[in-house]
Amino acid sequence: MASYSEEDLCCSICRDIFKNPVILSCSHSFCRACLRSWWTETRAPKCPICKKKPKYEPPCNLVLKNLCENFLLQRDQRATSDSEGLCSLHSEKLRLFCLDHQQPACLICRDSKLHSNHSFRPIDEGVQDLRDQLQQILKPLQEKLKSLTEIKESWDKTGKYIKAQAANTERQIKQQFTKLHQFLQEQEEARICALREEEEQKSQMMKEQMEAVSREIEALSDTVKATEEELRAADLSFLKNYKAAVERVQQRPLLKNPQLPSGALIDVAKHLGNLSFNIWNTMMDVVSYSPVILDPNTVSPELILSEDLTCVKRREKRRLLPNNPERIRYPYSVLGSEGFNSGTHSWDVEVGQNTGWDVAVFEESADRKEDFHSRLWRLELWNDKYRAYTPSGEGADLSVKGHPQRPHILANKLSSFHLDDHLILWFLGFLTHTTQLGRRRAVSSTSQNSADCL
Repeated sequence: MASYSEEDLCCSICRDIFKNPVILSCSHSFCRACLRSWWTETRAPKCPICKKKPKYEPPCNLVLKNLCENFLLQRDQRATSDSEGLCSLHSEKLRLFCLDHQQPACLICRDSKLHSNHSFRPIDEGVQDLRDQLQQILKPLQEKLKSLTEIKESWDKTGKYIKAQAANTERQIKQQFTKLHQFLQEQEEARICALREEEEQKSQMMKEQMEAVSREIEALSDTVKATEEELRAADLSFLKNYKAAVERVQQRPLLKNPQLPSGALIDVAKHLGNLSFNIWNTMMDVVSYSPVILDPNTVSPELILSEDLTCVKRREKRRLLPNNPERIRYPYSVLGSEGFNSGTHSWDVEVGQNTGWDVAVFEESADRKEDFHSRLWRLELWNDKYRAYTPSGEGADLSVKGHPQRPHILANKLSSFHLDDHLILWFLGFLTHTTQLGRRRAVSSTSQNSADCL
């Protein structure tokens, strides 16, 4: 019997120990009831494994039946012995714990040659130390499981956010296309198709990432659950299974937590940015071009963008947004969707009657989470004062007549003009060559509820 495992004696249909097994002419065996049920459901008297048709009525497999009965008898006896706390070798009460073998032992075991010169402790003294040890090595797995679960929950929200982004983007695309004539239908369908493909691609990417996390969670959950059950087990059962439990916990590698990949969100700016301008040649009279499209994947939770992605204003309540790599941690900020690494570029910003705002240009290589503010060339209005700042933090007060409502930003040499009367507001000469520009992106920030438009 020692050469047979429980798996060897299991029916392949019910996955349990054979009950009244029969053997087919192909030599495969099954429970009689399982085989009859299988044949009734499939309406085909064939072997469930090899699909061969039996040559005769399957007889009882007496050898297998005896093996199964003996196996069940021994298993019941072992269970009885374990529950009564008796030594399997001497049928004596297990009162001691061998520190060398890490196993419970009886008084006869203590004096036997098998435990010669071994150290023993009473059962109740040894079990608590081992429980504490197992709990300690289990703790990293529990923390890992908690961390992965939180990541999965966060990514699940991100997946839903992607769906919402896609739905909202589709809605806006359709709203814009309703203004166009029927001959533009093909272009609308092409853009919807591109959005669908990106949604499918990024949703599939999130699904694959979440499936990987789910598999890791499932594996860790099984290990944690099994180990926690061992911790709750009776002392003797716990001690017997302690080594296996420790090995099971230690065999689980603690890998680095997965991170949400860059570019995971829908590139809304790609689909909506300058959408009307792309068909300007045929719809010149009804469209307008916006030189800066704000990127909703970078906007701070305190701000909200207009549907055409050209205006930004402050929200009364913060939104819950995915912490994707593109998003800026610096409050009340949003980036333009496009950057430049050469040439001369300019932007007009409608700040209106706002009493507080920032307009800036920053380097693409800046850390958007930690070092963002130190990489800005910035103009601000705050407490009725205009100031200009360099990335080093140096600032200068500006003398301005009135309250300009439309500053103009010029990059190569970073300058600002008041377009209403062409008055030069300020000039910073620290960007003197296009080779010094690197990749720049426009930044807008507001502290008021009214909109800033670029």
